[in-house]
Amino acid sequence: MRPARDYASTRFSPLDQITPQNVRQLAVKSTFSTGVLHGHEAAPIVVHNTMYIVTPWPNYVYALDLSKDGAPVKWKYEPKPLSAAQGVACCDVVNRGVVYADGAIFLNTLDNRTIALDATSGKEKWVTKLGDVNKGETITMAPLVVKDKVLVGNSGGELGVRGWLTALDSRTGTIAWRAYSTGPDKDVLIGPRFKPFYASDRGGDLGIHTWPADAWRNGGGTVWGWISYDPQLNLVYYGTSNPGPWNHEQRPGDNKWTAGVFARDADTGEAVWFYQMSPHDLWDYDGVNEPVLADLAIGGRTRKVMMRADRNGYVYVIDRTNGEVLSADPFVPITSTKGIDLKSGRPIENEELEPALGKVMRNVCPASPGGKDWQPTAYSTHTGLYYIPSNNLCMDYEGVEANYIAGTPFVGANVRMYAGPGGNRGEFIAWDPVARKKVWSIKENFPVWSGVAVTVSDVAFYGTMDGWFKAVNAKTGEELWKSKVGSGIVGQPVTYKGPDGKQYVAILAGVGGWSGAIVAGGLDPRDATAALGFVNAMPDLPQATTSGGMLYIFGLP
Repeated sequence: MRPARDYASTRFSPLDQITPQNVRQLAVKSTFSTGVLHGHEAAPIVVHNTMYIVTPWPNYVYALDLSKDGAPVKWKYEPKPLSAAQGVACCDVVNRGVVYADGAIFLNTLDNRTIALDATSGKEKWVTKLGDVNKGETITMAPLVVKDKVLVGNSGGELGVRGWLTALDSRTGTIAWRAYSTGPDKDVLIGPRFKPFYASDRGGDLGIHTWPADAWRNGGGTVWGWISYDPQLNLVYYGTSNPGPWNHEQRPGDNKWTAGVFARDADTGEAVWFYQMSPHDLWDYDGVNEPVLADLAIGGRTRKVMMRADRNGYVYVIDRTNGEVLSADPFVPITSTKGIDLKSGRPIENEELEPALGKVMRNVCPASPGGKDWQPTAYSTHTGLYYIPSNNLCMDYEGVEANYIAGTPFVGANVRMYAGPGGNRGEFIAWDPVARKKVWSIKENFPVWSGVAVTVSDVAFYGTMDGWFKAVNAKTGEELWKSKVGSGIVGQPVTYKGPDGKQYVAILAGVGGWSGAIVAGGLDPRDATAALGFVNAMPDLPQATTSGGMLYIFGLP
């Protein structure tokens, strides 16, 4: 069991007891306080009669007994991560979930450890340290287990770390392989099998030659988002984050292999193809958003595709066998680029907005968090629609000089974000990936920073930063139900069948993350550049919600 439910990262549930007709009857069946504040971005997972949740730092893991009234705690695990890890976490001390496989729960801690626990008792099976907080490394992503490998990536692109994806033996915790996002081909695990579709991604040691001398060593490309897997092709897919620093003038070149997506052999880590969404990323658009795998009828034949709503504002549909972009269409207002050239695969840059040292570029859309950040989408094979929790944000951006000192910020930009066209800062979008258009949408006051879950009975769930948990008709977008919870929602909804055979929906409430840093970090709304400029877009959030950390479980009568 995993946060995305399946390897394709669809977050699509076959459960059908909760329907558009009866969803209005949902009521709180159980709550649980985690005892932790800050951003609760994780998805609860359910295995048999037990629910497992992980908190932000200090990364407590709770096992809750769903077979008993009130879901009491079966066990609690305290990994005791280093306090210093909090000081180098870029964007709140979040954790995005645990995963279950073969009788074990696997988690990542903020101080760079991957841990395997006995799922029944909570006892440690193994602990492996993967990174160094003194260099600015942390881990915030949820691991993924593929066959006998636990896949884990690092965070810290804003501190000039070097990104990687590491595979651990699920039984022993020993490192099986590590693939870096920058540097020589041997470090990136690029060899004879590597056949990228576009010419700009071909050539020897591009992870060195597309950077100034030695800049790749502090070049970012961290892997803190989501991983998907195709068992038939035996390929794992994942994105790499922004190059460092944000100030692009300090790193001329395409800056391989950042801000793009890799396809790798799950057993060996060998790179099979790569596609760079944002070559020489100008705006911190990253590339870590989740790849959603589906087979779609395109151009008169069925294609194995990967869908991704990228930070740069485009919905990509890519052939996942070779990396060819089949379509790329805007899902939010965009001024930073003028489209995607499908022949080269490259964005058409808006040269009038190219940032320069000491010069403020205004009305750059989308802002650095993108049209959608890490908050995961969902895809329903029943409706054929792709559900996108999006941000409607623009920014003013000024490049400044950045100096690298290990474990300190390596950014090089002053940013002020604000609401995009229309004034709504978020939108929940249903997108048709075949027709390449928005089918319906719901405008939200704040960025929609929660994930999405959708069911075969055509109910979609998501949360808002001012604390509403909502159910909408997945076909029409009609709001069917909502419930006010104790804190803003930046977590991922899940639905599951309980021990009693009934369908339930669960969500962790607890505002925070990059978007909610003004509340979770107690930041001053008068400091427009705080939280890398996000505070300027969220001055009213402290009046709309408060910090929290609470699990809510909803069910029918």
